[in-house]
Amino acid sequence: MTMGILVMATLLAGCYSNNCPLENTVTCNYGFYDTEGTAIYYSDTITVTTLMPGYKTVYTYRKLGNKTVTKDDPDAELVNQGYTESVTQQRKDTILLNQLLGASSMKVPMSFFNEEDTLILSYKSILLKDTIKIRHSSYPNVELPECGTYRFHTLQSVTATDAAIDHVEISEPKVNYDGNVNVKIYFNGVAVDN
Repeated sequence: MTMGILVMATLLAGCYSNNCPLENTVTCNYGFYDTEGTAIYYSDTITVTTLMPGYKTVYTYRKLGNKTVTKDDPDAELVNQGYTESVTQQRKDTILLNQLLGASSMKVPMSFFNEEDTLILSYKSILLKDTIKIRHSSYPNVELPECGTYRFHTLQSVTATDAAIDHVEISEPKVNYDGNVNVKIYFNGVAVDN
């Protein structure tokens, strides 16, 4: 009897440590809609980048008849081979989604410590880009100690430019791992498939 209780207690303790959510990635979920509010698949290719704070130094090497080479560190060997070196400062942009095609939504991580995220949406079929600015607060969330800490967010406001976007709105301000659509993007009719 004592052995049975010990085995049962061990099994229950094992189950307790598995109570962590399986879907535990915290992303801001954007749904795509037409101007009438109907869910759509956006048929154009979208690349989403975000602006990181600060700048980085970029070294560009050019030589007539050869491809341009870009590096993060200086390269004396290329200079010895006859390449000219130019040094520039560039923003630290990071690609979050690369060439999303025919999608009805996108999931984008949010910064933990910035109060505003800036997303730049580039399209394949149009030259103009859209900028989405989203203000939010961030806070730690612990459900069970063995599951670790996750950063949840509360959306406060969202704005967007109008190259391909008609308007945006917050539909669920709590960003967690539940998977709800947090922001609705209403496209203005360019590359919209129902």
